[in-house]
Amino acid sequence: MPETERTLLTKAQMAEGVVSLARSICEANAGAESVALVGIHTRGVPLASRIAAEIEKSGCLKVHFGTIDITHYRDDLNTFQMVPKLEGSDISFDLDGINVVLCDEVVFTGRSVRAAMDELLNFGRPKRVQLAALVDRCGRELPVQPDFAALKVTLAPGERVAVRFEEVDGQDSCTVQTQASNR
Repeated sequence: MPETERTLLTKAQMAEGVVSLARSICEANAGAESVALVGIHTRGVPLASRIAAEIEKSGCLKVHFGTIDITHYRDDLNTFQMVPKLEGSDISFDLDGINVVLCDEVVFTGRSVRAAMDELLNFGRPKRVQLAALVDRCGRELPVQPDFAALKVTLAPGERVAVRFEEVDGQDSCTVQTQASNR
């Protein structure tokens, strides 16, 4: 069945959202010496990278950057037709005692965040873990809420948020895709 697609955020609005997320993270971590931004593969990585660049540009905090692969911690692997490519986690700094901001492009059910927490804690014991998302989509299955979100949306069943980043997809876009119904 064909899908319809409508714009949720333009490229410019995505960039404004990243600036807003960076500002909010700086404010929430005021007084801290540094913060670690950890992107969840795949599209949380470019989001974290962009937020880190904005924080560094502002000079409000020293930024550590890392990536996390949640593939081994997913509770839905058996539902995939193709197993996701293993990217591996890359956290080359000490997590103990520092503030960490997990970054993902969309927070929906909370299951990816739960998996990311499991993997993150293998690297140490952060002082505090916060969650940043470009889009906070309502509909949690687990009690997980982003501390920072550029946009909060409620969508109908059959709709999904699709975020694309130039670094991964060759373009920046944030759309709602709707599966056409059978009538």
